[in-house]
Amino acid sequence: MKRQPSEFSLVIAIDKPSGMSSHDVVNRVRRIFGERRVGHTGTLDPLASGVLQVCVGPAARLDKYLVDHDKRYEVLVRLGVETDTDDALGQVIRTAPVPCQAANPHLAQEFLRRFEGFQNQMPPLYSAIKVNGAKACDAARKGRVLQLQPRPVEVYSLQLLAVEETEDGLFWRVACHVSKGTYIRSLARDIGAALGCGGSVEQLRRLAVGRLTEAQCVSLKQLEECGAEAALDPLALLGLRFLFADEHQEKSLANGGKLSARSPLYQFNGDPFRETVCACMPRIRASEEPLADGEVVAVVSGGLLRALYRFSQEKGALVPDCVFSQGVRRGRC
Repeated sequence: MKRQPSEFSLVIAIDKPSGMSSHDVVNRVRRIFGERRVGHTGTLDPLASGVLQVCVGPAARLDKYLVDHDKRYEVLVRLGVETDTDDALGQVIRTAPVPCQAANPHLAQEFLRRFEGFQNQMPPLYSAIKVNGAKACDAARKGRVLQLQPRPVEVYSLQLLAVEETEDGLFWRVACHVSKGTYIRSLARDIGAALGCGGSVEQLRRLAVGRLTEAQCVSLKQLEECGAEAALDPLALLGLRFLFADEHQEKSLANGGKLSARSPLYQFNGDPFRETVCACMPRIRASEEPLADGEVVAVVSGGLLRALYRFSQEKGALVPDCVFSQGVRRGRC
């Protein structure tokens, strides 16, 4: 049966509350918009709060272009306690005394530096990673342990914000800047293991995904009130160069045809989500740099994101990579 045109095609950012799964958020967004095609671009654990990027309607096809961005988190690591999920929602499986040096902020920061840089990270047993079609977390809940493989990630920086001591123990509050695919629960586990006392995540908040920060997010309650007005500009989120289709190119778009590689290209002047230094500075500027083979370019027509094209050196042209029969709304930035 032919899919009916959607009323909505847009990207939003939700400030996910702690205690909800990412799938719970997707279901709420489906109900708010009355749209089945809804997906997020990067799972947040139920314990975690913060930035969750969600695509609605035909815009759900953008997900694969939005998953490669770096991420920023603030995490509270509990030292001396290990759990089966590597966070506070799991069952405690081990406790141990915390070395007294861990209470020294200077030594703690030096210790954290050991975990910066490229590394092969073992994902948590309770994760959404699939092995032969089965999710690791689903298998773990049934008492089966899947054979997970370490994954290459990069930890750009770990900054100690505070050492906190309470009656529940010793905690490190850490700002993390990491590559896609990095598990903060794994970091907490590995930090605790290296200290010899174990560690787990007590609190976790995602602060940013690429250019998108918590400042651009809305709560689910706010989304119920403002609906499509919460839409963000997909051009700002994608971080790609873009072109404005002329009348001839619009016809090519409609037929999935090639576009000239000599089309004028544009890009944002700095971070589109931040205020410009000078009000007189234009928000976009011409981009003269030659196209690189395989580079993806966004195509704007009628004020909407209409397609993503990829430059083919062999064909000497831009060829369609993802064309939207119903363009994606360009919202706030």
